[in-house]
Amino acid sequence: MPRVSVLTPIYNTNPMHLRQCIESILNQTFTDFEFLIINDSPENTELDDIVMSYKDNRIKYIKNTQNIGISDTRNKLLNSATGEYLAIFDHDDISVPERLATQINILDKSPGIGVVSGWLEFFGSENFIWKTPELDWDIKVQTLQNCCVAHTASMIRKSVLQENNIKYENFYSPAEDYQLWARLLGCTHFYNIQQVLVKYRTHTNMTTIQQKEKMYNAWRMISSELRNKYPAYYEALKKQDNITGTRFRFRLFGYIPLLKIKNNWVQLFECIPIFKIKWK
Repeated sequence: MPRVSVLTPIYNTNPMHLRQCIESILNQTFTDFEFLIINDSPENTELDDIVMSYKDNRIKYIKNTQNIGISDTRNKLLNSATGEYLAIFDHDDISVPERLATQINILDKSPGIGVVSGWLEFFGSENFIWKTPELDWDIKVQTLQNCCVAHTASMIRKSVLQENNIKYENFYSPAEDYQLWARLLGCTHFYNIQQVLVKYRTHTNMTTIQQKEKMYNAWRMISSELRNKYPAYYEALKKQDNITGTRFRFRLFGYIPLLKIKNNWVQLFECIPIFKIKWK
């Protein structure tokens, strides 16, 4: 039984992007893993040829007989995984070579941590490093207003999901990752490694852009539910904003910095002052 199951759903993936994704996992410094890939675009036979061209017995390829959607496909990956740890990885991203080894080291040393992730390096149409808070308390407080655990760079202790009967929920797609963290908030500890683990590809065909309205509505619903369920975290969040002078913050898709009002200044991308306003 492998230590880690790497879980990757694919759907009409760009062939070049898929090759880079697969090769970034096969070239990991840690090698005791299975690589589960599920094709949710069964009519796309080109993807079959790409995956099967890699003669590596760690790859387990599954093809859905019909399109079932992202949440059901992710749950199918969870059910098929045999590893102690589950490494989530999306089909057009690139993992750095030490990603798995770095995360396994954290989980092995800290049995109380059930989810470990890290920073993303955005490239393509957007270029910046998305830095997330390191420690459990800060992560949970910030989760009440946005998703601050990079899903595609995350590794989850499988037993935590099984013991709490937690899985992805169709109702919240395409924000099923944010809802997964919301469900796990009271079940385990989180940790974000303070370094880039995954290079995150940005392009116009991204789900977050194609389904931005549905994404925003789901994000708003999840955030509201969390604020009602965890009042202590919500009070801490409000106190943090008061200390920093932040009156309002909006992040596109829950994580891309867009607007912030701090010390009466409206800031673009949370750092560029645009104009000053007065509060009555």
